[in-house]
Amino acid sequence: MIAQAAKDLLNQVHGALIFGRRVKVLSGALAQALPQSGQVLDLGCGDGQVAVALMALRPDLRVQGVDVLVRPVTHIPVTPYDGQTLPFADKSFDYVTIVDVLHHTDDPAAVLAEAARVSRRGVVIKDHLRAGFLAAETLRLMDWVGNRGHDVRLPYNYLDQAEWDAAFARAGLAVADLQRALGLYRAPLSWAFDRQLHFVARLEPVEPMR
Repeated sequence: MIAQAAKDLLNQVHGALIFGRRVKVLSGALAQALPQSGQVLDLGCGDGQVAVALMALRPDLRVQGVDVLVRPVTHIPVTPYDGQTLPFADKSFDYVTIVDVLHHTDDPAAVLAEAARVSRRGVVIKDHLRAGFLAAETLRLMDWVGNRGHDVRLPYNYLDQAEWDAAFARAGLAVADLQRALGLYRAPLSWAFDRQLHFVARLEPVEPMR
């Protein structure tokens, strides 16, 4: 267990050094990945700051959230979610975004398939790629620093490229757009924590939409 005072300190340090830049970079990457206007569901939205920044860049998008752990203060409307079945009808949204959530699940393909069910156009994900020297260890450190203070579940389920390809295929999705050089960190942190460890992908249904 980690004491609340230690959690608060961890969150303050992460917020001061990393979180502000993260919100700016990720909202920009999502704005680029979403090609059309519409309704967006942010799956695993946290407090919704990335969604708010996205809507500031893209006023043509309206974003609402869903999360298994609804925080006391959120910046967008957030619906509780059991982690398995999204509480929405088929094709309720134009897009679903999933930002640094899938590696917190035991079965990323199942979550992707459920996201695809409620989307009309596709799913945009930001996640990690387990590739390169000490990739898993580096990702575990980043994950712990960013999430332990919020009591987020940490299974450290990082996939390599072949595993991602298999998960996409199992969910009935294919990559339509891919961003790799995100620049989440400033130097010198970028030397250790950017590398090829992050990506944003827009996924679309393999079968043509009718």
